Amino acid sequence: MTHDSNAEPRIVYEGKYQRMVLRGTWEYSERVHAGGLAAIIIAVTPQDEVLFVEQFRVPLQARTIEMPAGLVGDVHADESIETSAVRELEEETGWTAAQAEVLMIGPTSSGASSEKIAFVRATGLRKIGEGGGDANEDITVHTIPRTRAAAWLVQKMGEGYQLDAKLWAGLWMIEHQLDGTPRG
Repeated sequence: MTHDSNAEPRIVYEGKYQRMVLRGTWEYSERVHAGGLAAIIIAVTPQDEVLFVEQFRVPLQARTIEMPAGLVGDVHADESIETSAVRELEEETGWTAAQAEVLMIGPTSSGASSEKIAFVRATGLRKIGEGGGDANEDITVHTIPRTRAAAWLVQKMGEGYQLDAKLWAGLWMIEHQLDGTPRG
């Protein structure tokens, strides 16, 4: 079996935000900015509600339900993961966080993209605005009681929404430490 890890990468297309790379027989995408890192924000309000966002995603040609997320360093190149996460949380949901903690970083789709995602737990939430995203986004914010969140997601799936599989990892991380012990 040959691994193409030693082959020189060749950029076959580069856009404003993504590029297609050929390395040996592998074709994959890379983010042009932010070191290919995005943050997904796990946020529960003081009323014990999980924050979700709904938006139309062009690649899927469908509305999706996601946790708030965004590219790290796309506004300020030297921005930390935590700062980027809080900025995205504010922009998308209208909530800010007193603390942000990186729980783990891992690939999103290791066979198709070099992109990685940081799961960030936001705590000490406080409502500061309406959210809805920036001028290029049309985001609807959903605050769902934590105890009903999984059932609500299944309902949305039944209604035809596309759901990011990372939602279930995020719900698990609300309740647990990474080693599986309950969060106290």
